[in-house]
Formats: sequence, structure tokens, C-alpha cells
Amino acid sequence: MTATKTPKDKAPKCKKVLLTILTVVVLLGILITAGYFIKRLIESKYFFCKRSFKFIPLDKTCDGIDDCAGGEDEITCLSSFTVNATYPVRLMTSRQILQVYSPSSGWRSVCSEDWTEKHTQTACNQLGYTKVHKQCDKCLVFLFLFHSTVCRSGSVISLSCSDCGEVGFQDRIVGGTDALIEDWPWQVSLQQGGQHTCGGTLVSPRWVVTAAHCFTGSNRELSRWKVVTGRTYMGTLGGTSVDRIIMHGNYDSARNDYDIALMRLSSPVTIGETRRPVCLPPKAFGVAAGASLTVTGWGYLEENGNVSPSLQKANIPLIDHSVCSGPTIYGSSITPRMMCAGFMSGGIDACQGDSGGPLVHYTASKWHLMGVVSWGVGCAQERRPGVYCNVEEMLDWIHTVVEVKTKEIQFHFFLFCFFVLLPPLFMDFMSISFFFFC
Repeated sequence: MTATKTPKDKAPKCKKVLLTILTVVVLLGILITAGYFIKRLIESKYFFCKRSFKFIPLDKTCDGIDDCAGGEDEITCLSSFTVNATYPVRLMTSRQILQVYSPSSGWRSVCSEDWTEKHTQTACNQLGYTKVHKQCDKCLVFLFLFHSTVCRSGSVISLSCSDCGEVGFQDRIVGGTDALIEDWPWQVSLQQGGQHTCGGTLVSPRWVVTAAHCFTGSNRELSRWKVVTGRTYMGTLGGTSVDRIIMHGNYDSARNDYDIALMRLSSPVTIGETRRPVCLPPKAFGVAAGASLTVTGWGYLEENGNVSPSLQKANIPLIDHSVCSGPTIYGSSITPRMMCAGFMSGGIDACQGDSGGPLVHYTASKWHLMGVVSWGVGCAQERRPGVYCNVEEMLDWIHTVVEVKTKEIQFHFFLFCFFVLLPPLFMDFMSISFFFFC
């Protein structure tokens, strides 16, 4: 007769099983972690050709030569876009008066008579707030008295297409202070190979405005980029991939003129407390020199220093264009596409790592994107303020790119439905019809 095992006999076996399980879990964790970092290391130096199953150096991508089968290395690359025509819809002044353009009559304010909800939807869509973004659910129309005999009603349309630029208001950037992403939810980190490279600004759930100079050199292949949103503290995990990077076609790297680019996210971000678009400014916004602006980012805390682990903000004044382009400041280096902000005494400024990030202004209960961090001499030096791409001068380009690329998405979806989804459905329908016919 076999003796029954006592609890004392079972205890060592249970401990062995638990120890074995724990060892396996730890080993799996080490292997997964090692695999992740090996993958990151490979991706930072090589591009993988899926069709020909080989690796090529990253500097061979986007160089105009097909190194992969089917030209994989030349397909997912940065592009440029130039606008030579006037975008036909705009909002004017801080009252956001809706105007339309025609070559024969120029710009005309839109009268309120016979205006309908359908017109509101169309105008907001034209301005980039599409149904895909679900922004026009909050389109609002205001009427303003218009001292002219053109409108029978004496009033014109003022349009607000989204809840952009709204946050719970609270009171390194060199000389800056700690900030919370909840107060600046449009701020994003553009990361290449898991490293913070530039800042950027959400202007819709799917579009990010940044600087063109962030994509010079070998930074032109799309798969290397991720957009990290909704974080106060710098992190490298996660992020959203991008399917388009469009630089301004007139970008001049020697002068940093037209220093603006748009990134289209592969999928729209979910809007919430830590992720929300900023408003684009209307034309002729009328922000006066000396007005308080805010710049945010994770850039260097001092010149030639280190990236800040947490989001920083700094309040700086707008500098008059004629002053900044004066011979003792930057002279002819300042073009109409640029604006300056900061203190002539130095001390507070954007710096390396802040490039592409937002310069915003608060008015009419909303934050508006006035500038994109572009360039400067050093960081926070005396009589060398920060220079920013002037967003108001880029509105035609921004609206046109968003409209063209949104239509491109819709067209590609149509092709997908027509050539991929419909044939199987058609064949299923034919099979069912044939069955019943027989």
C-alpha cells in the first residue's frame, strides 16, 4: 500500500514549479526587451525591403534610385507641394468673417441672407474641417453688422468650425518653466528611430504642422517617423505612424525661408483632454507688436545642452517685423514669411529640439497658432530673438494641401472599394443568383 503524500512533501514541488514559471517569464521578458532594442538599432541604420527580403542602408532610401524590388525604398518618401493660386475661402480678422474669392471680383464677405446649415458644412469642409475629422459637428455661425449696401440684411457670416484651441487655462525652452500637456494639448513630439527630433502642432485630428528643416538630410523616409501625442514627459514608446510628409515646395534651406511642412497621421488621434487641435489664425488677425505669445517644447534647457525630459513653456513678446529686420538684428535675413518673438535682452528663447513646435497666442477665448519654431542665432542671446515661420502667411498653402490630400484619401478609398471590395461581393451575388436560377 502506497503512503499518501503529506503537505510537507507537496510544498517543495510547488516551489519548483513556481520557480520554473518565474524563470521562463523572466527569460521571455529579457528576450522581448533585447529583440525590441535590436529591432530599434537595425531600423536606425537600415531599411528592410519586404519584396526582395533584404536590408539596405538608410542613406540609400529616397535618393531617386530603386534599391529594392518594386522601388519600395522610393515609395514612402517625403514630398513637396507648391501653391501658385489663391485659396478661395478664408476667415478674416479676429471676428472670423467668412470671405470667398473669385478672379473677377476679388475677395467678398459672405452675406447672411439665405444662409443654411448646408452652407455652413460646406464652408467648414472647405477650410479643412471635414466630416472625417468630425469637427463640423460644432460649426457655429454668428452674424455681424456690415456697413455696406452689398448685403440686403446688413450682416455678414462669422464662422467657427471647431472647438480647437480650448483648454483649462493655467498659469525648457531656455528660461522657461514646467508645463502640462493638458494646457498645451496640441503639442506633439516628432520622433525618428525612437528619438525626439522636432516639435509639432496638431491642427486637426489627422494633421500636424511642423518645420521643413526637420526633414533635411536622411530624414525623408516615412516609416522612420512617429508622432507622439498627449504626453507631458518625454517618452519613446508608442506614437502614431505617418503616411504623408509634405514640405513647402519653395523651402529654401540656405535662408530657412518657407520653413513649414505638414505631416498626415496614418489614423486620426482621439480628441480629449491631452490631445486637441489648436486653431489656425484668420487672415489679418491683427496681433500687435508686444503682444504676449507662448512657445512650448522639449528642447535644450541651455545652448548646446540637453533635451528637457518634461514639457516646457515660455511667454515672450511679438517683435515688430521692421525692428527684427533692422541692420542691428537680422537685417535682410528676415523675409515676409518670418516673424520674430522674444526679448532683446535675451534669457528666454526656443532652442535645439524645439524646432517645428508651436508659437501660440490667446485671444477670443481660444489659442491660435501664430508661428512655427524655425531658426535663430544661438539660444536666448542678446539682440538675437527667435525666428518663426509666420503661419498667417502660409494659410493658402496649408488649406490647399489639406484639401488636396483629403480628396486623395477619399479617391484611394473609392479605388479600394471598386477594385478590392466590389469584385468579391459581385461574385458572391452572381453565385447566389446562379444558385436560385438553377
